[in-house]
Amino acid sequence: MGLFTDSLEKATANTFQGTRAAAGTLNISQRTVERYLTGQIKRPRPELAARLTEEVRRRWQPRVRSRARYKAATTGGITIETRARFGFTAAPGSTDDASIRLITQHLPPHYAARLLDAHTAGATDRQLQDLTAEGLQEIYFKDRGQRAPSLQVAFTDIDYIELDF
Repeated sequence: MGLFTDSLEKATANTFQGTRAAAGTLNISQRTVERYLTGQIKRPRPELAARLTEEVRRRWQPRVRSRARYKAATTGGITIETRARFGFTAAPGSTDDASIRLITQHLPPHYAARLLDAHTAGATDRQLQDLTAEGLQEIYFKDRGQRAPSLQVAFTDIDYIELDF
């Protein structure tokens, strides 16, 4: 998967995770799964450790996930933290040199809804990146239309991105 898809999945998965379905899928006891996750068993076999992580993430309760996404899209919005290169095209005389920036910005619910809808519809990582760039451009760089009306932002060379509801 891509950076944005993984980050959206992680943001949703951080709400709640269940262990019963993962244990059944892996043919081990639920208690063993819980011991691995809490660190009581320190060294799971590498192959099993990777499967444990993936199965727990994939199979946690879908209604909790759905509620978290609905809340982000309707009232809560989404917070983006990223370190990436941002470049600009603006009026003559202004600087358009791209630079690495660390940005933490809360985007309102309508941007969260667009991002989540696109993800659900199977958007590519590039499409999700473009939607995020648009949100950051309007909210962070243009300050909700208060400044730089002709500014266009390029969002590239992403070092990392974390999303949170």
